[in-house]
Amino acid sequence: MYSKRIAVDLAKDVFQLAECDHSGKVVSRKRLNRTAFYKLLTQLIEPTEIIFETCGTAHYWGRVIQRLGHKATLLHARHVSPFRRGSKTDRNDCDAILNASRSIDIKPIPVKTELQQHIQHLHCMRELWKQNRLQRINLLRGIFREQGFDCPLGRAAFLKIAPVIADEPVMQLIAILINQLLAEIHQCTTLLDDCEKTIATLLSDNTVISRIDEVSGIGLLSASALVTAVGTPERFKNGRALSAWLGMTPKEYSSGNSRKLGSISRAGNTYVRTLLIHCARSALQSAKRCASRTPEKLTHLQQWAIQLSDRIGYNKATVALANKLVRICWSVWKHERRFDGNFIPTSKIQTAG
Repeated sequence: MYSKRIAVDLAKDVFQLAECDHSGKVVSRKRLNRTAFYKLLTQLIEPTEIIFETCGTAHYWGRVIQRLGHKATLLHARHVSPFRRGSKTDRNDCDAILNASRSIDIKPIPVKTELQQHIQHLHCMRELWKQNRLQRINLLRGIFREQGFDCPLGRAAFLKIAPVIADEPVMQLIAILINQLLAEIHQCTTLLDDCEKTIATLLSDNTVISRIDEVSGIGLLSASALVTAVGTPERFKNGRALSAWLGMTPKEYSSGNSRKLGSISRAGNTYVRTLLIHCARSALQSAKRCASRTPEKLTHLQQWAIQLSDRIGYNKATVALANKLVRICWSVWKHERRFDGNFIPTSKIQTAG
């Protein structure tokens, strides 16, 4: 039990604080700058629980607070806002944070380590450079097609023929700028490769990433994005809870005896969910290739995915498979075991028996 509880509304330069007693009543308020806030943290003698919303600097301050021997409690801003009363002010934000922290239904967010944040930064940079490359490729396609040139599908095929088209007489007036665009595309590709190599180097000895990387369709990028976004598997009681957190479970519309399940909720981390759906698409394509070439090697998971695709369609089956892959990743992570496409849970074996 911590002797003090302090709610902090973080900002760039101004920090609003509200300290409460055991009954939850606010006993003091302060408004400090960055230097004064850090000085206050170092002067706290008794173990203190510091509570704040997640924001750009929340995990940094969380690590600082933990190093000083106190407890850092991070709450998602989406869960804090319903507790705010009155206008949007720093004072009311602190009161809302205190009220939200007393709700047993709101689970705090684990403080990320520096490595976890570095991995997320690399993913953000990679996504930015990928979008920049795509924008430039689409611009070149539009320019070439307006001049009557036929552009092949696929990035590799297009970039192979693009320099040839740029040298055509009709393109002479803008050839220099076209070549500049091609150079930028090449630079973005180089930066993308450097990002992936850096991620692989930083996580080369990470056993959790290695286990999740073995799951069908899951690669290094998806595994690293999932692990850094989640933090620890103990945050979720089972794989379905993790899948719901990522927005892969159906929305529910229920009233009385009427219960209706709709499309997936698409809540949570959009980037991680997108990667995992791409992984499921790759796994489904691989299963279909295996079925056509060596059907005797199909695993139970692949057979289930193919049968589901035949029954409900390719796209719906892809999302359903992504949902299952998330649950498998949680199980592999939580129980520290290797992935097995033929694995059958003990509960299903007992039911069948």
